[in-house]
Amino acid sequence: MSTFATPPAGAAPLSRDARVIGLVGLAHMVSHFSQLLLPSLFPWLKEALAVSYTELAFLMTIFFFVSCGVQAASGFLVDRFGPRAILFGGLALVALGAFGFAASPNYACMAACVVVAGVGNGVFHPADYTLINRSVSAARLGHAYSVHGITGSLGWALAPALLVPLAIAFHWRIALAAGGCVALAALAVLWLHRASLALPSAPRAPAGTGADTPFGFLRIPAVWMCFGFFFVYAGVLSGVQAYAPEAARHLHDLPVALAAVCVTTYMVCSAGGVFLGGFLASDPVRCERVVAAGCGAAALIALAVGMLAVPAAAVPVLFGAMGFATGMAGPARDLLVKRSTPENASGRVFGIVYSGLDVGQAIAPLVFASLIDRRAFVGVWLVLALLQLLMIASAFSVRRVRRGALALA
Repeated sequence: MSTFATPPAGAAPLSRDARVIGLVGLAHMVSHFSQLLLPSLFPWLKEALAVSYTELAFLMTIFFFVSCGVQAASGFLVDRFGPRAILFGGLALVALGAFGFAASPNYACMAACVVVAGVGNGVFHPADYTLINRSVSAARLGHAYSVHGITGSLGWALAPALLVPLAIAFHWRIALAAGGCVALAALAVLWLHRASLALPSAPRAPAGTGADTPFGFLRIPAVWMCFGFFFVYAGVLSGVQAYAPEAARHLHDLPVALAAVCVTTYMVCSAGGVFLGGFLASDPVRCERVVAAGCGAAALIALAVGMLAVPAAAVPVLFGAMGFATGMAGPARDLLVKRSTPENASGRVFGIVYSGLDVGQAIAPLVFASLIDRRAFVGVWLVLALLQLLMIASAFSVRRVRRGALALA
């Protein structure tokens, strides 16, 4: 008998699925929003706290390392107590951290509040995906993952769009307090619709399947293949967000303003790709092929930017195309994890797998920053292309080990 999660036989009404997807998407937006609360205001915080950019960047290192540890651990809590209470706690801690940022008199207090916000951020993926996988009809899972990805991108876009104007017009403390209010507003909406987020107890896994004990899922090879997949994906994301525009600027003589547009173009087009990917992921059989097509196209674009003489005006367009291709693979990527997840261990598996994102975001900047410091700008793009190819290999490796597990079950 298979230990892997299978979709519920009965299809839930569209209205219920849409309500769950919307509520989970709102929470995910706040998660990504919280990740850019401080980076959006670094110019103000540098002056107010009398610190360097390196010291400010270290705050984000703390944030992601804390989030990584909590993400892995919170999956156990999600499976034990259910995702709803854990999700409410995460939103409350993000709000508390944001209000703490606004009131911090010095760097040390800011670092303490970063720990609080990092704990809050760490619960979202295990709780979100457990709710989606166990509440949404199988036929709509691709669309659920699509909305989840789009709302995350919107959260990244919302933070600077909201906070920077408030900091300019009023004060950076007012801006951060507004960030706390956003998290509280999301918590209030989820609380009002809490009945839609209730789940029955998960069934027990059959004995001897690798998922019948609290840590038994760690013996499933597909879990670690998925972890590696997200570790590599985080490297791509970190490289594109912080270092690829600088490398492209030097390679193709981009004006600073045009280089700044590249990341925005990438994220907006990525959201469009995620939307299309939701339809492509409606057939689980082709998930690996969708990932291969999207990541393969993105790798070719990265090679073109790094190796060819590209007109400066075309570089943001290529960033957008790369974002669309990578985004298209997103829902299929999430469905790969879902298909490798024992039914009674959704929170634990997604906690471990998605902690790969935090680990990757903590380590990848060291590689890309070293290349930039050495003026190896072509190397930045070669690494991005290599990482995209590794994502393809990881996706097919997940399928291979999953089939092996099913054959033995």
